[in-house]
Amino acid sequence: MSLLSETTSAELGDRLRDAYAVTAEFMADIISQTCRRFPSAGQSGKTSRVERLIQSGAWTDAALALLDLELPQWQVRRLVYDEGEWHCALSRERELPDWLDQSIESHHADLALAILSAFVEAQRIRAPERRTSVPVVRRDTGSLYEPLFVDNIG
Repeated sequence: MSLLSETTSAELGDRLRDAYAVTAEFMADIISQTCRRFPSAGQSGKTSRVERLIQSGAWTDAALALLDLELPQWQVRRLVYDEGEWHCALSRERELPDWLDQSIESHHADLALAILSAFVEAQRIRAPERRTSVPVVRRDTGSLYEPLFVDNIG
């Protein structure tokens, strides 16, 4: 189960949008709020790679490695620099034409932040909804509500 709630996602999205650059503390916040496989005993090689990249300040490579660790079914579909911003598109079905694919797109002046924004959005979409399979019954029944028992309809 993902740790990312709707309010956490919105707050993290705002922080990503307003940030100028990635820091180790910011990356730690993103990991703690969105990642469920980090650190992973079964994926220790990938986890240690992400940690090494963060320690060395290789933010773009760290963002891509985090994407590979946490969302292996998602791939970078497009990275484009246009008019001072990086545009990143993530996709589950990269081989489909653009008009058939349901990709996640984000943009930022910093490449690593553009990738991390798309990563956070993919985590939010991937997170299971907190609904039960049984519909919720409203408890605020009106004052004119009366239960009706019908034994024989026909």
